[in-house]
Amino acid sequence: MVRNKHLLPWMIAGIGFVALVGAAGFRSTPGALVGPLQDEFGWSTGTIGFAISVNLALYGVTAPFAAALMERFGVRKVTAGAMALIALGSGLTVFMTAAWQLIMLWGVLVGLGAGSISLGFVAVISTRWFHKRQGLVSGILSAGGATGSLVFLPVVATLTESDGGWRAAAIVVSLVAFLTVPMVLLFFREYPADSGIPPFGGSEIVPPTPPSGNAARIAIDGLINATRTRAFWLLAAGFAICGATTNGLVATHFIPAAHDHGMPVVAAAGLLALIGVFDLIGTIFSGWLTDRVDPRILLAFFYTLRGISLLLLPQLFGEEITGFMIVFVIIYGLDFIATVPPTIALCREHFGASAAIVFGWVFAAHQVGAAISATAAGMIRDNFHDYAPAWYAAGILSVVAAFLSMRIKRVPAKEEAVERKDRVSDEAAD
Repeated sequence: MVRNKHLLPWMIAGIGFVALVGAAGFRSTPGALVGPLQDEFGWSTGTIGFAISVNLALYGVTAPFAAALMERFGVRKVTAGAMALIALGSGLTVFMTAAWQLIMLWGVLVGLGAGSISLGFVAVISTRWFHKRQGLVSGILSAGGATGSLVFLPVVATLTESDGGWRAAAIVVSLVAFLTVPMVLLFFREYPADSGIPPFGGSEIVPPTPPSGNAARIAIDGLINATRTRAFWLLAAGFAICGATTNGLVATHFIPAAHDHGMPVVAAAGLLALIGVFDLIGTIFSGWLTDRVDPRILLAFFYTLRGISLLLLPQLFGEEITGFMIVFVIIYGLDFIATVPPTIALCREHFGASAAIVFGWVFAAHQVGAAISATAAGMIRDNFHDYAPAWYAAGILSVVAAFLSMRIKRVPAKEEAVERKDRVSDEAAD
């Protein structure tokens, strides 16, 4: 029992890590399909970018509602259903003949499925199963989501150049998503108390108290309450810029931008995969730091570093992979999604028991920013025949996000405890 007390939370985190890697990888696949879809159907970069934007927007907007559904009906059911949606959306793309079908299948179905297993899922697991090491766990899980989206790309790019083309990639994604469903249903557990143990690092077994009522209402109420605070708006604005400068721009347009300069698609996808490897290191280290350093300082540092790297990127593209490009990959990779653990920590600090749902809304802002960026960058490429203005704008916005992060006030430890207690009492009264 003592051994299980320490290992079970980490096993749950491990299952969550696998689910996040898969969901993020499946969602990001269209980034490697831009060229093949253009070649077969003649669709513009802007058209394909819009389909990806729908995916990114739903990926974010779904998060707070999925967090509420997980609280109401259980993580296991929601996660298994989400993986089934991803499998269905990806599998049906092999039959599509028009752009609206890409929007409905990869945009809507895969967006909804992946959005249900996104960073809101990270907040649920880290706050339910861990009393200590919450920053580290959120860092590991966040890294899984971001790394999955990048590491899958070279695999997908290789499949698109096989005899089966992009359809082979879509089928593989569909099959792998279906295979994850039984793993979640068989091995995932909802609460530590269900297994008779406290959260990791805790001493008391806390009985689960799932909220009653409509999940959508729970999510909306969480948003309404959060919007009354300055901290929420600063976090949401900064995270919107985070999404615009990562998922929306780099994850979606790095490959076609590199190809514009003569770099082979597989080589460019390999660079994104390398970004994913360094992101794994950087985000886990960010989680470790979040348990020890003011999260506002971490956010300001990460955003500033990202801004500098993006401002330099247009000069680094070429037919060959240079040492300077590798330096960019390392620096940008370490910073790619390192913003997540300190953002979750600030949500937990300001919103207590509602942190998972509020972070879901902050993450929705992240994905709205990503969606706008994905479409805007595609339109910039169509009109200027170059991505350079998009990289420069992203660099400047990143510096703005650093400034916004430092404007967030800290909640003193005692005041935080009182506020959390008051919130729990208010929720119980409601």
